[in-house]
Amino acid sequence: MRKNIIYICFALVAMSSCTGEYLNPGTASEQQVITSQNGLLSMVNGLQQKFTTSRAGTIYAAVTADGLTTKQLKVLNAGNTDEVLLESGGSALINSNSIINNLWSQSHLTKANADIVIANANNAPDAGIKSGILAYAHTYRALALGTLATFWEKAPIAVGQNAAFNTREEVLKSAIASLETAATTISTTPPSAAFNSAVVGSINIGNTIQALLARYNLMLGNNDAALAAAKKVDLAVKSAYAFDDISPNPIFFNTFGNRNVTEPNLDFGLSTTLAPAAEDGRRGFYYSTGGTKNLGNAGFYNANTMSIPVYLPGEMTLIIAEANARKGNIADAITSLNAVLTKSSDTWGVTAKVSAYAGEQTQSAVLNEIYRQRSIELFLSGLRLEDSRRFGRAATERNRNWYPYPLSERNNNTSTPADPAN
Repeated sequence: MRKNIIYICFALVAMSSCTGEYLNPGTASEQQVITSQNGLLSMVNGLQQKFTTSRAGTIYAAVTADGLTTKQLKVLNAGNTDEVLLESGGSALINSNSIINNLWSQSHLTKANADIVIANANNAPDAGIKSGILAYAHTYRALALGTLATFWEKAPIAVGQNAAFNTREEVLKSAIASLETAATTISTTPPSAAFNSAVVGSINIGNTIQALLARYNLMLGNNDAALAAAKKVDLAVKSAYAFDDISPNPIFFNTFGNRNVTEPNLDFGLSTTLAPAAEDGRRGFYYSTGGTKNLGNAGFYNANTMSIPVYLPGEMTLIIAEANARKGNIADAITSLNAVLTKSSDTWGVTAKVSAYAGEQTQSAVLNEIYRQRSIELFLSGLRLEDSRRFGRAATERNRNWYPYPLSERNNNTSTPADPAN
């Protein structure tokens, strides 16, 4: 992120439950911020800052929690209690765990502040700036809701005293609705150069909206919609969260820059039947070969300044493959599957360079291979727990299906459901 950007002109308070205000009146009043175009632009930058940076941010929590729950990661130091309990899973994962508490609270914080931006976007008089403000706010709102739906069976959409919980299907539908609004907004009035120069760079908003529509529609089983959205994404264009030495890459800074917290398990955490071939180019991309380095000091987590993709081109190709396979279009599914397997160039450098699929041309066999390739191509992206459930994988490949509701929510919201058994 550019060092000269002041992310937000007030403090965003990391509230732990879905009640109360999210703007700190000690720095600037809500009215001062939301009635100013510059204030709204600062809020947009603040959404990304809170979502992506630090150990308390959503990115760190999602990658770490997902990695430990699905055996992509192992804990190196038993003194890291919260990570140890995530690695153990089952009943050992208690609702006071700081990582899942951060995942919950930061997602709700992002969503609540995105709602404030959306509700007040008309206070931006410039049409091109207003369009960008709305598109970014809806996109971060969708990312927050999509994250909640990935890890919890239910979550509140509304903010308020004892807010009611919605099913994950309702949460995903709300995320999709925001993305559809964002797509319509930028189609009608593209974000202006003035907007683009005022926000933290590196996110391609048009491609990101379609990529997230593809992701969340696939999670809902809307295969036609997922297919249509994935095909709209320009695979040659990068879209990423950017970092610098002041706002560093949270996975490198907190974990993979040392060997004290977690480290990737070998073979992408996969069984011998699913592990990639020895010559698979993604081994060299995602694993460090630097001797004493953390094995994860590679890929997107090898420096403070390394960007983290919002999505990968391979994710879109594999969404097309999966949607076609689930629709019974096996030949089309294999074509997209082979595009990932034989890929020798990629805008991010994630290339398998292996032989085309030669397995059975049945739906179950092709879906099994798609799951395998998603597990490798999208390693440590925070998506494997959702994939494991959606593909009906064996329970032994993960240590929980859903996370318990954080104690901070239960203590402040009487609507909080009972925790899932596992």
